[in-house]
Amino acid sequence: MLVIEDLHASYGGSLILQGINLSIKQGEIKALMGRNGMGKTTLLRTIMGLLTPRSGSIIFEDQIIGERATHEIATLGISYVPQGREIFADFTVGENLRLGALRNPRRQREIPPDVYEFFPILYDRRNQRAGSFSGGEQQMLAIARALVSQPKLLLLDEPSEGIQPSIVDQISDILKKINADTGLTILIVEQNVDMIQDVAADCVFIERGRIVQECSVKDILIDESIIECHLGV
Repeated sequence: MLVIEDLHASYGGSLILQGINLSIKQGEIKALMGRNGMGKTTLLRTIMGLLTPRSGSIIFEDQIIGERATHEIATLGISYVPQGREIFADFTVGENLRLGALRNPRRQREIPPDVYEFFPILYDRRNQRAGSFSGGEQQMLAIARALVSQPKLLLLDEPSEGIQPSIVDQISDILKKINADTGLTILIVEQNVDMIQDVAADCVFIERGRIVQECSVKDILIDESIIECHLGV
């Protein structure tokens, strides 16, 4: 579904991604892990067209997208939930969700019923101002808003950050159900090892802008030194 080859990207004059090679299959949940400042968010932003690659290629469903605008990439079927969620606090839950449908054709801007089925709390509180939600509830809203456009690939950046463990567990269960029910492919950037072990099948580690190891989550469970090597201080 997604193939990245020899990808280089920079902020200003600083080269951040230095030859990334990565592939994601249809229906897969893959985790991207690494210490802070290693290029994880930069990679997601580059896939989404928020940062233009210096060189290399990004291919999504056999189409080269590295030079496309963000709205064009979204139209092809990629949604992005950034770190910090970026919901509209003064808007209601329903208004936030309807904003997620704006890129759809006018006749297809209704909120899909399964979004509320995955997140029933959002239906119950659809007229409530989003800023009154807890951090975990806002994260659910951000994910739901990304799903309104019915993407094929979902990019998640640190979805567990600042959220209490019980809500993280709920979000993990919802992501697994979405994946099982719809076949949605998910690339998740996360440092919460427990969450990754719960939701992902495979894990890729990035260090200084390069992929340094790829393994199954089962390998992480068997060999704790993998996590210590790539996430330890």
